[in-house]
Amino acid sequence: MIYIGVTGWGEHDTLYRKGIVAKDKLQEYSAHFPTVEVDTSFYAIQPERNIEKWVCDTPSGFRFVVKAYQGMTGHQRGDIPFATKEEMFKAFILSLDPCIKSGKLAMVLFQFPPWFDCTKENVAYLRYCRERMAGIPIALEFRNQSWFYPQYKNRTLQFMEEEGWIHSICDEPQAGLGSIPTVLHATNKEKTLVRLHGRNVGAWMQPNGKNWREVRYLYRYNEMELLEWKKYILKLQESTKDIYILFNNNSGGDAAENAKQLIEKMQIEYTGLAARQLDLF
Repeated sequence: MIYIGVTGWGEHDTLYRKGIVAKDKLQEYSAHFPTVEVDTSFYAIQPERNIEKWVCDTPSGFRFVVKAYQGMTGHQRGDIPFATKEEMFKAFILSLDPCIKSGKLAMVLFQFPPWFDCTKENVAYLRYCRERMAGIPIALEFRNQSWFYPQYKNRTLQFMEEEGWIHSICDEPQAGLGSIPTVLHATNKEKTLVRLHGRNVGAWMQPNGKNWREVRYLYRYNEMELLEWKKYILKLQESTKDIYILFNNNSGGDAAENAKQLIEKMQIEYTGLAARQLDLF
C-alpha cells in the first residue's frame, strides 16, 4: 500500500475548517490522509496520554511515523535529561506503547544530523540503536553524504539490509556535505519511507541566515517533479510492500496541497479515512 501524508498536523491550515482548536486537528487531518509524521516526539519524549489520544482520534487503518527523540540521534545540545542512554531509550519505547498495541505504529524514524558521518564509531552506534529498539520497525535517514560516497554506498545499503533498517529516501536540495542524494533503494521488503523536503538550495545550508528555519522548507513541487516521483514510487513498489511518503515542504504551506496532488496523480482512493467535517459558515 502507498501511504501519503505530511509531517505534523498542526500547521496545515488549508485542511481545517475555520475556528478549529488544536486538540481537534488530528481527527480532522485523518479525514484527508492515512498517515502522518509525529515530530513533537523529537523535541520531548511524549507522555503516554498524548499518544493514547492520538490513537483514539484516528481510524483503525491510520499509521504514525514517530520521529526519534533528539537525544537518541545526537541532536541534543548538552546533557540528556536522563541518567543513562538506556534509561532514555526505555522511556521513549514506553511512550510508544499505545501506538504499538493499536497496530498504528508504522515505524520510528531516526534522522541523524549533518555531523553524523560515516565512521566506525557511528556504525557501532547504529547497531546499538537497533539493539535497543528490538522488535520495533525503525527507519534511518542520513544528513551527511559521506554514507553514500561511491566507496561506501553499497556497504551502507547492505548494512541497513542486514541490520533491519528501513531506508528513509530523501528528496532535498543538493548543497554540499550536509545533504544527501536521492538513493532509490529499498532496504526492507515490508516498508520504505520517502520524505520530500523541497529543493530550496539557497536556504538549505544557511543555519545562521535570517529566518533560516522559516524558509528552509519553502518550496512547492511542480507537476513535472510530482510525476517524476510517481515514476520512482512505482519502481520502488517492485521491491517493497508498503511505501510511506511524507511531504515536509511546509514553510510556505505547500506540503498538504502537494500531498493531495500526488494522491491524484497516483490515482489513489483511500477508504477508511475519518469522516470529513463540514464548515457551513
